[in-house]
Amino acid sequence: MHTMAKLTPLLACFVALLVLTTAFGYSTTITTTVVEEENKGMGCKRQFEQQQQLYHCKMYLTQRSPSEKISLRSFKNLQTEEHLNDCCQQLEKIKEGCRCRNLKRVVQQQQQEEGSYGAQEMEEIVEKAQYLPSKCNLEPQECQLRAVVF
Repeated sequence: MHTMAKLTPLLACFVALLVLTTAFGYSTTITTTVVEEENKGMGCKRQFEQQQQLYHCKMYLTQRSPSEKISLRSFKNLQTEEHLNDCCQQLEKIKEGCRCRNLKRVVQQQQQEEGSYGAQEMEEIVEKAQYLPSKCNLEPQECQLRAVVF
C-alpha cells in the first residue's frame, strides 16, 4: 500500500505531461497549417510577379478581334498567336496549383481598368481565360472564373 501511495503522484505527473504534450502538439499542427496556407498564396503571387504578371496572357485575352482590312487582320491574328504561345510558356512556368489563381488576377486587373471593357467584352475575356490552360495543354484544363465577373 505504501508503494501505491508513492506511485500515485508519479502517475498523476505522467498523465499531466501526456495531456500537455498532446495539447501543444495539436496547437503546433494548426499553426503550421495556417502558415503553409499563407505561404502557398504568397508563392502564387511571387510566381505571378516572376512571369511579368502574365503579360502575354493579358495581351492574348484582351486582343480584340479586328474588323479592319484583310492584311491588317492577318497581322493581328499572327500577333494573337504569338501572345498565346508566350502566354502558354509563362503559364507552364507557374505551378499547377497557382495557374487559375493567377489567371483570376489577370481578369480582375482588367475589370479594374474601368471604361476599357463593356460587359460583353469582359464576359469574353473571362471565358477565354477559363479555358486558357486547356488551350496550352496544361492542367487544370479549366479554371472556374465565372464568379469573378460582377
